[in-house]
Amino acid sequence: MVFKLSLFDDFLSLIYPRICMSCGKSLFKYEHCICTFCMYHLPRTNFHTEEDNAVSRLFWGKAPVHSAASFFFFYKGGHVQQLMHQLKYKGQKDIGIFLGKLYGKELLKSPLFNTVEYIVPVPMHPKKEKIRGYNQSEIFACGLSQSMKIPVDTKTLIKTTKTETQTRKSRFNRWENVKEVFEVKDYDHFANKHVLLVDDVITTGSTLESCILNLMKAPGIKISVASLAYAYH
Repeated sequence: MVFKLSLFDDFLSLIYPRICMSCGKSLFKYEHCICTFCMYHLPRTNFHTEEDNAVSRLFWGKAPVHSAASFFFFYKGGHVQQLMHQLKYKGQKDIGIFLGKLYGKELLKSPLFNTVEYIVPVPMHPKKEKIRGYNQSEIFACGLSQSMKIPVDTKTLIKTTKTETQTRKSRFNRWENVKEVFEVKDYDHFANKHVLLVDDVITTGSTLESCILNLMKAPGIKISVASLAYAYH
């Protein structure tokens, strides 16, 4: 049976070749989503090992964050941008799960993140999520959850207002665009909990800042932040 399945898989790979979502080259059998070469060369930040880093500094004086980190640096035209595009617009949810699982293993090793009790993805407005079919931040959160063994909460923090895309907006305009669009349905649910708020890409941090300020109304809450990528600028 194993031999037959292997032949069937080989046959399928001829019709639907498995390719690296980063460079487009064929994957070997032991590779998933991203080839070994690309995986090795993706620009990791290692921010989860540093209390003071570029992502945590985005929130200084604006929102109280326990720890903040991103898996990769995001550069225009780079492989990380290609991966984010595949995840966000091409329906390649496997990328978010795969990278989420990898990053979750890294976060568990960090004393800054290993006490997290809930994972909360930045929510999309229901109408926008219906059009796209999924929330890419939630997909990433599910990957984190699988390796961290921590539940994902998608019901407590919600987006109540549909906003314009944040692309090409200034920091002030980004903040104006999101400052009153999130709502926490049950503050007591996160009382005295360490919550990991996750997004796909962090640029100015405005969206996360708005979420954090709403979540901070929960008594005794501790909030950390993580993303797949940080748009270095």
